[in-house]
Amino acid sequence: MASLSLSLSLHLTPKPLLNPKPLSSVSFIRRSTAKVPQSRKSTIPRMSLNPTPATDRLISAAAYTLPFFNSLQYGSYLFMRFPQLRTILDPIFPLLSLYRSVPYASFIAFFALYLGVVRNEAFSHYVRFNTMQAVVLDVLLVVPVVFTQILSPGRGGLWYRALVWGYSAVFVLSCLCFAYGVVSCVMGRTPYLPFVAGAAGRQV
Repeated sequence: MASLSLSLSLHLTPKPLLNPKPLSSVSFIRRSTAKVPQSRKSTIPRMSLNPTPATDRLISAAAYTLPFFNSLQYGSYLFMRFPQLRTILDPIFPLLSLYRSVPYASFIAFFALYLGVVRNEAFSHYVRFNTMQAVVLDVLLVVPVVFTQILSPGRGGLWYRALVWGYSAVFVLSCLCFAYGVVSCVMGRTPYLPFVAGAAGRQV
């Protein structure tokens, strides 16, 4: 009887496990719960902390007055046909008369802008680009005068009508470029004139 109870106790006693391994489910739970916090990307648009200075806007807007003053000669036919247009330009006539009273004022202003502003790296790129656009536009305004001297259309005929229409178109386009450039510069934006911005960008 004692031998039977001894054998039963040997069979029923639990044997210790060799090399116990942790449950995979427990480790999976631990991995899933331990997440590394990630920084969220801000979707709020950033505002510009460096707006265009007021001095840069003023210099850039003033540069467009050079081609505008030199384009007034192309509006003579429109002024004769529509005298009301002269009343719109009456406020700038004192400044225009002062500009024309200086000998070679156009050449002086041209080289002053090109050498004193465009080639001067002390000014910002914004000022230099807008000034160069004004200089390129002023150079293009010489082309109609050259064609007029070559063709000599006279005072009548088809060539004269083409001259009147061409001069008027040049004046209107110049006024639009002037208004677009000045308004954009006052608002701190960069105006891009067609065919002019590319040539100006290569020089700055």
